[in-house]
Amino acid sequence: MDVVTGYDPDILARGLNVIFCGINPAASAVAAGRNFSDPRNRFWQAIHLAGFTDVRLQPEDERRLLEFGCGVTAVVRRPTRRADEVLPEEFKKARPDFEAKMRRYAPRSIAFLGKRAYSAILGSAGVGWGQQPTEFAGAMTWVLPNPSGLNRGYTLNGLISAYSASRRRLCEPMRPW
Repeated sequence: MDVVTGYDPDILARGLNVIFCGINPAASAVAAGRNFSDPRNRFWQAIHLAGFTDVRLQPEDERRLLEFGCGVTAVVRRPTRRADEVLPEEFKKARPDFEAKMRRYAPRSIAFLGKRAYSAILGSAGVGWGQQPTEFAGAMTWVLPNPSGLNRGYTLNGLISAYSASRRRLCEPMRPW
């Protein structure tokens, strides 16, 4: 938790089906006190249309993610206006605590939103999209496109397609959502 603002980006519980992992909290999220609060961010729409939730949640409903077996966190705790302001060294420094947190919460899968954090954590530029060949912190690992409105490389349909692929894989066999 940020001691200055009281904002905590973590929406977590033990044994979730998936924890969506952002790069770091957006300054707008800290100001709003909620994850993915920028109206241009497509996270809530993408996870709903991909089947992770049966209703389209709003940022103020973020704690309801837990009802659907989903959670949210970030690798780096420092908020920034833009994710590209996070330095590669910050990911490396954050890895031990982040990995320990993921082991403590023991999700079935971790979905990194964008390649940047996962690539930096691994120290490898060759990270691809989709399910990764190795687990991270004992969990199935995915790299999904970042839903930020600044990510012009993926349309909403592209996000839904990528997120749906991870959702389908999690359905074989899975705990009830």
